[in-house]
Amino acid sequence: MSILHVIKQCKSVKQLHQVHAYTITTGLLPIYPLPILTNILSTFITTLIPTSSANSSTLLSYAISVFCFIPNPSTFCYNNLIRIHTLLSFPFHALHLFASMRHLSIPPDFHTFPFILKACAQVRELSFSQSIHSQAFKYGFLSDLFVLNSLIHAYSFSGCVNDAYKVFDESSDKDVISYNSMIDGLVKSGEMTRARELFDLMPLRDEVSWGTMIAGYAQMNWCNESIELYNQMLALQLRPCNIVLVSALSSCARLGELEQGKTIHEYINRNRIPVDSFLSTGLVDLYAKCGCMETARNIFESSPDKNLITWNAMLVGLAMHGYGSLLLAYFCRMIAAGIKPDGVTFLGVLVGCSHAGLVNEAQKLFKDMESVYGVSRDLKHYGCMADMLGRAGLIGEAIEMIYGMPIEGDIFVWGALLGGCRIHGNVEIAKRAALQIMEIKPEDGGVYSVMANIYANTEQWEDVVKTRRSISSNKRVKKITGFSSIKLTG
Repeated sequence: MSILHVIKQCKSVKQLHQVHAYTITTGLLPIYPLPILTNILSTFITTLIPTSSANSSTLLSYAISVFCFIPNPSTFCYNNLIRIHTLLSFPFHALHLFASMRHLSIPPDFHTFPFILKACAQVRELSFSQSIHSQAFKYGFLSDLFVLNSLIHAYSFSGCVNDAYKVFDESSDKDVISYNSMIDGLVKSGEMTRARELFDLMPLRDEVSWGTMIAGYAQMNWCNESIELYNQMLALQLRPCNIVLVSALSSCARLGELEQGKTIHEYINRNRIPVDSFLSTGLVDLYAKCGCMETARNIFESSPDKNLITWNAMLVGLAMHGYGSLLLAYFCRMIAAGIKPDGVTFLGVLVGCSHAGLVNEAQKLFKDMESVYGVSRDLKHYGCMADMLGRAGLIGEAIEMIYGMPIEGDIFVWGALLGGCRIHGNVEIAKRAALQIMEIKPEDGGVYSVMANIYANTEQWEDVVKTRRSISSNKRVKKITGFSSIKLTG
């Protein structure tokens, strides 16, 4: 039938609707309902891969209506509808459909289980994964690689990485996807040592294997390991993807490894790798955190596609290095460009204003956060304001703000106030802040040291002695040892 060929050529839902309507008006659909509707349903899946402007509920309703008119739908039809549900993120509906399929004694096949296990992964409920696992065992599909890999993925997403590893370990037939799924589960569970052991045992690694490990190290703040593995990848003459490059740049930024970061930048330029918003953000973050603000600005300005994260990287960099007025100018540009700020944006702006002593500007932005920009204030924002007001000597305003907070102040909020009291010698407010910190974190020895310094600066020597005795007599108190990091070579 030529109409089936036309259906398979459809590239969008709109085209499918048109062909579907044509089969109705020409009378073809009543004559050949099974092949036409089955092909419409299977082709519908391919139109979901590109992003669609239609909402998920509308798309799903159409797919269900097509399915309902299929006479005696087969396993193939059920598989397609289950897959559509998972692609549109309706996992519970997919699970209900699988249960209906079993109730009607329609046998699942080796395609059914990967699709329904994807729904289990989306739900992240162990009992569902275990139930489907038993069904796959019953029908003899556990030896199928697609089923195995989907089961590993489902258990990992359900937070049961040990169950996933048991499935992986007991299988005699594994491919690179099996290893990648298991490594991804271990990385997401924070078990980087086990993930690395498995990575080292892999008989064959692909781009995903390297990317998962390097990104995992970066996310867990194992920055040296991330950079080391990146260098190993390049030594093997493997081409890193953008995820690997950004992860390595992020690790360099956190460690202040400017020279290593520059080599990554040179690699990008030498290999003419297109710098998308993701990559430009990594480069801006690197140079900004390492103090190369001119380079960071040049990369930022040359980026054609600046998203919120790119703007935040630039704003935080300016804040770190005290460019208060320039920071506010960039913030205004960001708003004018139609980019909606988030909590990170305001944290960067408030920190920058604090470092530059721009109290009035910070107070206005803090006031407008929720009412104008729709961004909720959290403890970090309050802590930043307490720090700024304290540094400026506005201790009364700081304590008033803290007592007016809708949430209880944490150690950083009260610690910021205590720091302001130390600068300006406000003993009474310092005592109140110190008591709050001791209540929140009794083992914090830093608060005793700060109070001893405040008493000493105001020549209250008896209180200095009492405070120091408290440190010695209280076994719960831990003295915080300061440390510095310097790079001797390179």
